[in-house]
Amino acid sequence: MRAAYVLHSRPYKESSALVDFFTAQGRVRAVLRAARGKVGSIARPFAPLELELRGRGELKSVGRLESAGIPLLLSGEALFSGLYLNELLIRLLPAEDPHPLMLEHYGLTLQALAAGRPLEPLLRAFEWRLLDELGYGFALDRDQHDQPIDPAALYRWQQDIGLVPVIQLQPGVFQGRELLAMVEADWQTPGALAAAKRLMRQALAPHLGGRPLVSRELFMTLKESKRD
Repeated sequence: MRAAYVLHSRPYKESSALVDFFTAQGRVRAVLRAARGKVGSIARPFAPLELELRGRGELKSVGRLESAGIPLLLSGEALFSGLYLNELLIRLLPAEDPHPLMLEHYGLTLQALAAGRPLEPLLRAFEWRLLDELGYGFALDRDQHDQPIDPAALYRWQQDIGLVPVIQLQPGVFQGRELLAMVEADWQTPGALAAAKRLMRQALAPHLGGRPLVSRELFMTLKESKRD
């Protein structure tokens, strides 16, 4: 048995479901039989589970599935944030690529969302950890020439290079003080949290294949409906 969370589930054949699980051994896809019964009620997102898989191929089958704790109840913006985390993991994690530390961070982030902690710092921390785990991380305190970030200077992010100093203000650039605030997770620095959101979007975009994130669009729709 292994610790697991459900990332996504959809109907499969007559009474089964095709489920994407996140485990310490990586993201796995498996067929859950009798998904409309008791076991199907257990297999829901944001609930800690114990999972046993059978089969050697890419598509496995669920041998046993048991609850490993109280499901986390997310609602409103926290729910959409949880769906966003799940979609990122499905889109970016290679199948069966072990990331035990990422699984632990995911569980802690869900707990923080359920506890009502501010969303934006949690999402930025998760995005950064995921990029780093997948080998796409980069230094926030040093530029492409390995020079310390100057709080008074301007920088742009470039894929496979990192932070590049620029002389003039231009769209999408970052102030050095914002980058240094990100290093310390100092979200009291003016503009740091908004800059972190822009930076993470830029860094994630090359790995999402040009397809928009459904959860992000739903999140924006929710926010717009609240403003109306």
